[in-house]
Amino acid sequence: MKNVKTLALAATAVAAMSSSAFAADRSDLYATDYKWMQFNAMYSVDELPSSGESGHNYLEMEFGGRKGIVDLYGYVDVFNLGNEKAGDKAQGSGASKMFMKFNPRFSLDAITGKDLSFGPVQELYFSTLFNWGGGAIGEDVNATFWGIGADVNVPWLGKTGMNLYAHYDLNKKEWNGYQFSANWFKPFYFFENKSFLSFQGYVDWQFGGDEDMGNEFVPMSDNGGAAFFGLYWHSDKYALGYGLKGYKDVYLLKDGAGIVGLETTGWGHYFTATYKF
Repeated sequence: MKNVKTLALAATAVAAMSSSAFAADRSDLYATDYKWMQFNAMYSVDELPSSGESGHNYLEMEFGGRKGIVDLYGYVDVFNLGNEKAGDKAQGSGASKMFMKFNPRFSLDAITGKDLSFGPVQELYFSTLFNWGGGAIGEDVNATFWGIGADVNVPWLGKTGMNLYAHYDLNKKEWNGYQFSANWFKPFYFFENKSFLSFQGYVDWQFGGDEDMGNEFVPMSDNGGAAFFGLYWHSDKYALGYGLKGYKDVYLLKDGAGIVGLETTGWGHYFTATYKF
């Protein structure tokens, strides 16, 4: 119950931001349906967490859309496509071959059939998030997040997805703090051929974590996260971009601490070439 009350109070604070929202027509449940999918060939430099050399190629299968009450975003990453012997995902490193993020949100407006928008808040959601690693079951990432979300009209950025979750660790079968997430996609310059430049990115910040869930090998922090800031060129079928990602005790792993001494704070660089379906 404490988790629910905390989430509700935080959502009220976010919604109190001053701005105006237009009333939405909820009479047609499927009026705003859409879907998209794209494949991203990517290379990362200095990605964290890391215990040494960091740099690898990967293929990202990214998808999203809206169907009735469900708003969905997700991706699947496949690392080190050629099984190279260099980098942090190198052959023999013990690193996971795959990672998946699955982020379904369920519209409270659509479920109730009412327009729940107010102020800058355009739509409300029951939000879920699942992070799954591709390594050994019970050892790799297996985290779930449950909470509330909203599409919020932010000055200049426009519609920004915001979510506040309680974090449940499926490996340890324990609740462990909260996460605030925000994501945006802002086209800001259009060319004559209808291609455009966009500023896009996200913030994931965890807080209220239990430091006692760590150990002498990998100590834990009570807060930490990451922020991604990307500049991309888009056409109808292709995209090219660069992203700068900042980390601070990411995944609540304390930077440089413990026997393993993982590096979890710093900056990473991401280069992307995209084909859209």
